[in-house]
Amino acid sequence: MTLRYAFYGDDFTGSTDVLEQLAEGGVNAALYLHEPTAELRGRFPGVEAIGIAGESRSRSPDWMDENLPSAFAALQGAGVVHYKTCSTFDSSPQTGSIGRALDIGLDLFGSPAVIVVGAPYMGRYVAFGNLFARAGDDVVYRIDRHPTMSRHPVTPMREADLIRHLADQTERRIERISLDRIKSGVAGATFDEVGPKADAVLFDGVDLDDLEKTGELLLDRNVRFAVGSSGLTRALVLAWRKRGLVTEDIATGAADEVERLLVISGSCSPVTAIQIARSAELGFQTEKVDVTALLRGEASEEQRLTDAALAALKSGHSFVIHSAEGPLDQSLSPAGERLGEALGRIARTVIRRSGLRRILFAGGDTSSHGVAQLGVDALTWAAPIEPGAPLVRSHAEDPSIDGLEMVLKGGQIGGDDFFDRVRRGTPPG
Repeated sequence: MTLRYAFYGDDFTGSTDVLEQLAEGGVNAALYLHEPTAELRGRFPGVEAIGIAGESRSRSPDWMDENLPSAFAALQGAGVVHYKTCSTFDSSPQTGSIGRALDIGLDLFGSPAVIVVGAPYMGRYVAFGNLFARAGDDVVYRIDRHPTMSRHPVTPMREADLIRHLADQTERRIERISLDRIKSGVAGATFDEVGPKADAVLFDGVDLDDLEKTGELLLDRNVRFAVGSSGLTRALVLAWRKRGLVTEDIATGAADEVERLLVISGSCSPVTAIQIARSAELGFQTEKVDVTALLRGEASEEQRLTDAALAALKSGHSFVIHSAEGPLDQSLSPAGERLGEALGRIARTVIRRSGLRRILFAGGDTSSHGVAQLGVDALTWAAPIEPGAPLVRSHAEDPSIDGLEMVLKGGQIGGDDFFDRVRRGTPPG
């Protein structure tokens, strides 16, 4: 079967978001948690799309230079290769540089690349080159005034103009196709005009019609490399379906309720803080991490959290391990990789000893570095829970991990009762 599309996700959370977009469009896909061998690919015959869940969002440009070329090369042969970013596009010259990823992709696939960031189904909009995002208070903010993303502990967004934002990360020339051009039906002509003199072209987008038109243009112009959010995936899915290139039924999986859920949270988002508090009201037991002790490698702290989780789960309670309750104090330094790895080790022990069948990771870095400790080879879509955070199923050699259901949630995702909805397997009403 033709490999229609392939992507590299800059974190695990965003990678499962792409799985959801594909499943909802009727596109069979597999997400690998490392560069796939021929044997691993052979375990998922008939897929039209593949992805690699990565961790470049929290890595340096030097790390990208060492790791992204081989990852992109492993995806060659697909109709479109997509470097998938968060829909808030947060990055910096030092950490998670989207500009450096663009450079590497252009060197391999050629220009012009396409950049699509708007994801209206998640409350992310790009208008005249500026990014806007809905916050937990249901208000849409310009990204540099967003109450969380403007204060992100690692990559705060201080510039809403995406071309200016990328200018700090790459010297490549980026042009733009603005909203009025898309809505007036002249996006193609504009692309033909600006594309030959650009390395990449940024597309505005505020609704699904904008995305569909963008997707059709990508198909018509045979674009090989793209950068952006899952909005780019949705754009392609809409175009494929409109043209009859994908005719499979749209996935409609449903999740069963489970008695017990383990939540592992390294998120500093106020949205997640509200969810933690609400889960306690709903009967979840919660335990805050002594982050200093955990980062010092004190075995007693890992053991304390493991014992508390096992005791709660044995008594039939769901359990939340969390490192923060809202934004970090400005005097503290983030340590996403080490924290995520430690929390992942705790999760692995608890899963193996408790027989747990569903887990929720909250926070992009926590998801990427935590899930990496579980020994998962691949993920497939299982059921809808929340836009951007579906239920996925693990595929692993370890029988205690194989079949484990997971939700990987970004900090901004979900309503107050999100943790309990994951336990119940209930999509938004």
